[in-house]
Amino acid sequence: MDINQFSSLQQQVLAAGFALAFLFGLIGQRTHFCTMGAFSDVINMGDWSRMRQWALVMATAMAGFALLSWSGQIDPQQSLYHTTKWLWLSTLLGGALFGIGMVLASGCGNKTLIRMGTGNLKSWVVFVFMGVSAFATLKGLTAVWRTRSIDTVFIDMPAGAHLGTWIATWADLPHVWPVAGLVVAAALSVWALSSKDFWQADHLLAGLGLGLLVTAMLWVSGHLGFVQEHPETLESVYLTTNSGRMEAMSFVAPMAYLLDWLMFYSDASKVLSFGMVSAVGVVCGAAVSSLLNGSFRWEGFGQTSDLTHHLVGAILMGVGGVTAMGCTIGQGVSGISTLSLNALTAVLGIGLGAWLGFKYQTWSLERSL
Repeated sequence: MDINQFSSLQQQVLAAGFALAFLFGLIGQRTHFCTMGAFSDVINMGDWSRMRQWALVMATAMAGFALLSWSGQIDPQQSLYHTTKWLWLSTLLGGALFGIGMVLASGCGNKTLIRMGTGNLKSWVVFVFMGVSAFATLKGLTAVWRTRSIDTVFIDMPAGAHLGTWIATWADLPHVWPVAGLVVAAALSVWALSSKDFWQADHLLAGLGLGLLVTAMLWVSGHLGFVQEHPETLESVYLTTNSGRMEAMSFVAPMAYLLDWLMFYSDASKVLSFGMVSAVGVVCGAAVSSLLNGSFRWEGFGQTSDLTHHLVGAILMGVGGVTAMGCTIGQGVSGISTLSLNALTAVLGIGLGAWLGFKYQTWSLERSL
């Protein structure tokens, strides 16, 4: 592969990432997919429909990752989520901060991008503050605090901090990892589909459609975007990823890198990445969907308290999302599809944080009466 073919392949990967994210935003807006809303429905109304929707997305992506790994289309050990360290404290605490933040900011990173496309100006403010705080936690002040404190607390797992890897090592069977993924995916699917009320077009479209799109993103990044030998360095490389590894849907760090690219556009070293075009794709897909179904409308802050909550929520999501190494999509779908223990604890932390956030909202409302 010469340098021209290499550059052409980079453009193909970016274009594919944008197209898949466009569909993700379109379906997400059309079906009202919202992970924060899923927690809200369960905690406040006892309605599990949107939680089942999320579970089906997880299951579909999990099955997709297992099949791609089993067939040799991707190398599961090159995933962004493959690590030998179970950062249980970082993921739990970071997840909790993210969970509180998404309640205060009226949605997670994915929902923020979708609402940006539907004319919600509040979400544009959330995007900026979330991106800045995320970048600070990646490379700035809060990054120093993070790496010197909670990131030093972990459980070392030489075989990999993944449920599938641990089972495969214990059973001494190399194919147990994908089998474990398929078994867990089947269990989640059965639970999600066990309710008659769930059998609606929007629920099924969100669960199956978004899960398949995450699977497709894994294939694009891990197969199409994998080059065995870089024409200049002669090393293997995953094209256009910020991490240098196989990536899928995730929105916290990409928001930070997107702001960095916009502010330093004239710097030739700042280039578009897979995650960055994915974030833009979701916004564009949601915009088209909302224009087609007539739900697009401009919306802003009604009062100072609303602005305050969104600003605090955005900062908590930026700091928490990076600390937890992902959001409700980054860890809650892409990460958990690999059976990552870090993803499991991050989702647990997000759930705890959401519960605390809703408790605060109830207290705040009662206090104002």
